[in-house]
Amino acid sequence: MNQTTDEHQRLYQNGSQPHNWKRWGPYVAERSWGTVREDYSADGDAWNYVTHDDARSKAYRWGEDGLAGVCDRYQLLCFALALWNGRDPILKERLFGTIPAEGNHGEDVKEYYYYLDSTPTHSYMRYLYKYPHREFPYAKLVEEGRKRGKDQPEYELLDTGVFDDNAYFDVFVEYAKNSPEDLCIKIEVHNRGSVAESLHVLPHLWFRNTWGWGAERGKRPTIKLNQQNDKFSCLVADDTNAASLQNLMVPYELGVRFLYAEAGGKPLFTDNENNAEKLYGATAQNASPYVKDAFHRHVIDQEECINHQQFGTKAAIHYGPVSIPAGGSVVIRCRLTDTRQHDPFGDFDAIVQRRKEDADKFYESIHPPKATADEKLIQRQALAGMLWTKQIYLFDVDLWLRGDNPNVPPPPGRRKIRNGQWKHLNSMRILSMPDKWEYPWFAAWDLAFHCIPLALVDAEFAKEQLWLMLFEQFQHSSGQIPAYEWEFSDLNPPVHAWAVWRVYNMDRVRNGQADREFLERCFHKLLLNFTWWVNKVDTEGNNVFEGGFLGLDNITVFDRSRPCADGQLKQADGTGWMGMFCLNMMRIALELAKENQTYVGLATKFFEHYTYIGSAIKHMGGMDCKLWCDEDGLFYDVFIHPDGSHEPFKVRSLVSLIPLFAVERLEEKWLQSFDGFRENFEWFMRNRNNVTQHCVSTFAGNQGTVHLLSVVNDDQLKKILQRLWNPEDFRSVYGLRSLSKHHQQHPFSFSGQTVSYEPGETLSWLKGGNSNWRGPVWFPTTFLMIESLRKLATAYGDSLQIRTPEAPDEEVRLMDLAGGFANGMINLFVRNAEGRRPIFGNREKMQNDPHWRDYLLFHEYFNAETGEGLGATHQTGWTGLVASLIDEWRH
Repeated sequence: MNQTTDEHQRLYQNGSQPHNWKRWGPYVAERSWGTVREDYSADGDAWNYVTHDDARSKAYRWGEDGLAGVCDRYQLLCFALALWNGRDPILKERLFGTIPAEGNHGEDVKEYYYYLDSTPTHSYMRYLYKYPHREFPYAKLVEEGRKRGKDQPEYELLDTGVFDDNAYFDVFVEYAKNSPEDLCIKIEVHNRGSVAESLHVLPHLWFRNTWGWGAERGKRPTIKLNQQNDKFSCLVADDTNAASLQNLMVPYELGVRFLYAEAGGKPLFTDNENNAEKLYGATAQNASPYVKDAFHRHVIDQEECINHQQFGTKAAIHYGPVSIPAGGSVVIRCRLTDTRQHDPFGDFDAIVQRRKEDADKFYESIHPPKATADEKLIQRQALAGMLWTKQIYLFDVDLWLRGDNPNVPPPPGRRKIRNGQWKHLNSMRILSMPDKWEYPWFAAWDLAFHCIPLALVDAEFAKEQLWLMLFEQFQHSSGQIPAYEWEFSDLNPPVHAWAVWRVYNMDRVRNGQADREFLERCFHKLLLNFTWWVNKVDTEGNNVFEGGFLGLDNITVFDRSRPCADGQLKQADGTGWMGMFCLNMMRIALELAKENQTYVGLATKFFEHYTYIGSAIKHMGGMDCKLWCDEDGLFYDVFIHPDGSHEPFKVRSLVSLIPLFAVERLEEKWLQSFDGFRENFEWFMRNRNNVTQHCVSTFAGNQGTVHLLSVVNDDQLKKILQRLWNPEDFRSVYGLRSLSKHHQQHPFSFSGQTVSYEPGETLSWLKGGNSNWRGPVWFPTTFLMIESLRKLATAYGDSLQIRTPEAPDEEVRLMDLAGGFANGMINLFVRNAEGRRPIFGNREKMQNDPHWRDYLLFHEYFNAETGEGLGATHQTGWTGLVASLIDEWRH
């Protein structure tokens, strides 16, 4: 791989000052309202404690939001865009969406915006926001969403007709860094309509409110008008006299920053303070006469509410109304820098062009040689989404529980609502988010998958992300990794060890160096996490795990994260995940044992633990039942009644397949390097055959004797794979169904609840609202299945093949199964022979319009029959794995 591009050099420079190219980035959320962090209610109803309507008037405590926003590493100073089309009831400062009580499939952002490009240092970024000429239909979206049933599609912005006749603006925002502290910002607005239209454009610059929360208010930073002439306006932002940030090891300040904006705009000033009178009633008192929503009121309502003395903690340059001819465009240039500029726009265009060319060269070094032009576009936008969804995650849970001001404490009952056991969690980190609107908070198992595509472009950032979840201020003293902010104590699948091992190897192969220090640090913390899992979810010590909902929110008939008073659910997926965890830890320990024989004993420990789990999944720890059903050729959960009787939950779902994720191979020749482990392995194979016979197969492979560590033998594997590859069972054209199509005609019922195949949006909510594991295709689980099939193919070669219902006389190789699933997922995004992308479904504008069809959305999951994207529209997090599939299957 070519690592000589200018962007690669910037990545290498990033670790030392003054070359911190990542100090400024897209670390601003797209939604801070409706989050747990901003919720100080007595009932935990975060969505209604700070609403979208409140957001323009309320100063946030824990982080800012905006359109196409950027900020510094600790979000002292933010820059973002605001717009007004002259018709809307509010200034467009942030994205709008319906909350779970308003939408028929849970929360749903109701905007069209796209992350089109980004380098890993954010030296170049490009973003697109589509803004209607007509009044934005806020009320209509809410009203229609409330009326629709779960069996109907979501009511989207295109459905309202506001984009008819191309009556909209395309607002492109480009960032190009001349240096780590010098950002050129190009705003280009295209009028796609057939008549001239006007638009108000307001680039915003503001300080996050870090001064207004304690018993006494701290010193504030300032933004002032510094200069205005016929070429530009200049604002100067200065935090040198402001109170320092708490919780940092060393003092942090920005110093003086200059925002230059081309002539033609009017500087506006206010303060980033609550409009308490609007939020809390006439008896409340504003801390400043100039408040956060002043620009909204000034531009739209023509109120005299801005600071004419031209200073404050929030400022904007108001261009408008700017007339844009039909089919034409206008460009507005800004420059945010740490140095005084006499001619800030003299070299501006050259800088933007140079950084765009740098980005092109960088991605040409990333794209695999066999990728088509369309696949390169898909991979680049997927990675752009991964990089744009970085966010500064500010959250001190102990302070949040106690409250900032001892004179105005939160309601005492709220300490019992959520996260009371996580007082140690204190984040001031840049984290990879699943989606900065629908999920503007980290989710541990999502993040593990994020790191695989991130490692393609920035292995150091990927490794840092994995380590942070294990860092003392995140990982609980019990060993648990925090799940997500709505409940840090919830259970996500234990995929962290897999991600650490995967990223370590990607980094080693791509960059030519093995980062043993990273691997060893993570391994020690993963030991704590493994112990927590064993003690938490194997309550009877028989190596069969209850686990909880494990991320599969509504895959069964009841909420698995809640204890069942009528019995216990022994989970095939929980047990499968733990078998996988053991094998990941075994491989890490063997890698570390190459340089330190101390790790041999730990490798042995994890191998032996795996075998007990692998045996138990067949025999339930000696109980007279098992999770494997030979008749169906699948694993099932088993429900244990209080009287000891039991019955299998015969739901053909991912639960039935996840035990296949626990697979590794040990080649006899390779084991010769590990004398201690090899001796222990051979002793265990001889003396614990009653255990190992169920989960270790030994046979002659292409490279000599191979020991295959898998919980299924050849016969069981063939039965599972026949289900897996059957289009009437698990195989969709676009990947792996999360629930078998078998249940379309044969629903499963238990205690009055039913599970049936739903290829699109769910009709049954248990957790998560818009989350559906009852049929759609998901990237993370299909990705893991592809990995398992590739490992099995390497072990078996062509000696194990299966027959399919479509071609009963032909045999299919394991590698063909893996490639079939991989290509199916890539083809979700690729234009097919008819020129249509399956992800867009029947949205004709997205399929055919030249200003829409190549701007991609990366949905949370996909309709298993049509490929249409569903759920969150920008969950590039784990759906960004398409970039990794293109990388691995187009070389």
